[in-house]
Amino acid sequence: MQKPAPDGTVRVWDLPTRLFHWFFAGLLCFSFATGKLGPIEWHLISGKFVLSLLLFRLAWGFVGGEYARFASFLAGPRACIAYCAGLLRGGAQHHLGHNPLGGWSIVAMLLLVAVQGGTGLFATDDIYTDGPLKYLVSDAASKRLTTIHAYSINVLLFVVALHVLAALYYLVVRKDNLILPMITGDKTMKSADAHLPGTQAAPAWLAPLLVALALALVFGGLRWFGK
Repeated sequence: MQKPAPDGTVRVWDLPTRLFHWFFAGLLCFSFATGKLGPIEWHLISGKFVLSLLLFRLAWGFVGGEYARFASFLAGPRACIAYCAGLLRGGAQHHLGHNPLGGWSIVAMLLLVAVQGGTGLFATDDIYTDGPLKYLVSDAASKRLTTIHAYSINVLLFVVALHVLAALYYLVVRKDNLILPMITGDKTMKSADAHLPGTQAAPAWLAPLLVALALALVFGGLRWFGK
């Protein structure tokens, strides 16, 4: 187990997790802007990078640092209810990693991004731009997927807004800064913390390898199979 630094902080978020968080957020904003305003070519390229990062995060959720792993923050219904009850009473348990609600919000965002990216591969604007895999489905199926692509973004934006508002709530009301640790990687230990992060960090070479594989799968796969 780690030992807290003299200032009482411990490393919770590893560098790949932090880089993913900010690059993913930036790419989602860029994809949204180019999807609305163009140029559509940039939107398509951005979407490929989003899907690549999504694949990386799914893999990192199984082999990354302790608090990057899904097993560390996906709580069951009983734990979620207990945490919500604690919030209402003003005494919710402090978590070094994602709390039960935050953990499931991460999963919801990843799933919604997967829907956006996946449907975009088959979408069409019926004018001059088709998704790279549109030719694999019928026109009727493409139109249905295009509709999902157009409307599910609103659900994703709603979940993202809740995520941001929750971070601000914790910062202002609960005096728990969740934003800075996603930059520095360090969080302050509190007496209620059940345990310290483990020392079983992923090898330094693993994240770059996974990113390279994800990029190759998405860009290479769509170059090979797409139109």
